[in-house]
Amino acid sequence: MITKGIRGAITVSSNTDYEIKNATLELLSEMVKANNIEQNMISHVIFTLTDDLNAAFPAKFARLDFGWKNVAMMCFHELDVPASLPMCLRVLIVLNCSEDFVPKFVYLKEAQKLR
Repeated sequence: MITKGIRGAITVSSNTDYEIKNATLELLSEMVKANNIEQNMISHVIFTLTDDLNAAFPAKFARLDFGWKNVAMMCFHELDVPASLPMCLRVLIVLNCSEDFVPKFVYLKEAQKLR
């Protein structure tokens, strides 16, 4: 068994708890579905948000809505690079998986520009 990372990103419509929650759950749902992720496969999860998003911690919604209570998660601010995509939530899910597992990255809304 080895570890592999799955990247994903989504833009958030406004800096509110409600919109960050919706974006977090939409992105995680698509990532879980696309990669057939089961909670016991997850090593840890890293969330980043651009500086214009600070109304809520995305990890909170993964714990409450996905039941990821025993998954190590951290939230950080994304590097503030000039002209980068604003209002963006990114996630890196690190999985324990087989060597032949091929991760499917998920980019939603305006974050599709990142691919």
